[in-house]
Formats: sequence, C-alpha cells, structure tokens
Amino acid sequence: MTSQLPSIVEHRRLKSPTVTPQALAWHQGDLWLGSRDLSRIYGIKVNDWQVFEEREAPGIPWAAVSTGDALRVTIGEGANDDRYMWSYNPGQGFSDRGRFAYPEFTGSYLSFDGKNIYLSQWYKGNIMKLDSTGKTLETLHVDGEISGHVFVDGSLYVLHGTEQNGESWRIAKVDPNQSASEARDIATIPFACRSLTHDGKHFWSNYRAGDATISFSLPV
Repeated sequence: MTSQLPSIVEHRRLKSPTVTPQALAWHQGDLWLGSRDLSRIYGIKVNDWQVFEEREAPGIPWAAVSTGDALRVTIGEGANDDRYMWSYNPGQGFSDRGRFAYPEFTGSYLSFDGKNIYLSQWYKGNIMKLDSTGKTLETLHVDGEISGHVFVDGSLYVLHGTEQNGESWRIAKVDPNQSASEARDIATIPFACRSLTHDGKHFWSNYRAGDATISFSLPV
C-alpha cells in the first residue's frame, strides 16, 4: 500500500528561474526546463543554477527528453492545445523537422530508451513506444495518472498517482521488455510532481505549483 512506502530522499530544492516549471530534461550535462504559462524553454547550469539559454516555444512546452544529439519536446498548439512532437537544438532553437501529431492530439511526458521515444497519456495511464514517424509500436499501462517517466539503466521509472484530492504521487519501476509488465512502486513523492529526468546520479522533477525544481534519489 502507498502508506507503507518510504518517501524519496530529497537532495536539492531550487527556485525555478521561471513560473510554472513543467517540461524537464537532462541533456549533455545541463538541465532544460519549460514554462507552461510563459511558453518558453530554458537551459540551466545546475552547479550554480544559472540560465545560459532562453527561447520562446511554438506553443506550450509540456514535456521534453534528450535523444542524445537534440531534445524532443511535446508542444501544445493552438486554442485546443493539440499535442505535437517538435525538435530543439541547443544554440539553434526549435525546428519542425520531423514534427508529427500525437494520437488523438493527446499526450504529454516523454522518455527515451536509446532507440525509441516513449509518450504517455496522462489520464489513460498509457505509455506508448513510438517509431520516428509517431506510429505506436506497443503500449504499456500503469495504474493512475502519469506525471513523468525516464529510463535509467534499461528500466523505466514512472511517476503515477492522481492530482485529485490534494495530489498523491509515487514512483514505480517498470520492465519495458515484458509484455505484461507490472509497475512496482518504490517510494512516495511528497509534492505535486511534474516531469521526470535523471542526471546519471539523481532524479529531477518539478514542483510546478511551488515554482521549484527538485533533485532526489530513491530510498535504500
């Protein structure tokens, strides 16, 4: 049960350089963060917590992930907030090369297994493995709503729970190679988490309602 789970171990809680921090990705030694309300993306040096790059996004940047050479970003476009995949190259900006629409124009958080991008749908609890054109190759299901996921050492870590009744979240480990894989809850998240990334040592997530970004590890 969730009440019996330990909590994550928080390491740093940092004031966001912008309001409503939403998208979050670790890319080539830097943290990249997107503002939901301002529709901007920021590159941050984590050691001194200084912004070194800032650009306007072509919509709402809901999520981001590093694919090694660039970032891929979930962008909500237009009055209906239709969701599309865009590319972002640090130092150059956004590009619609390879842009595609998400299934039913819905989807938010992203992760990358070294070959394929995985896209989650918040309310459906689905995490879809995509090819380069956006076609769904397979789908994993995790109970509850999904507020972020990231691959670490071949395993998929997922933030799931609910934003209702004061928000309740936990982090689970999923084996993406098992067709009937079950999520194994590891710890509770004591804040309303949005997005999940990993810097090679620690996890990072946004506390959007508190305009903060938090690094943490899992309990031993």
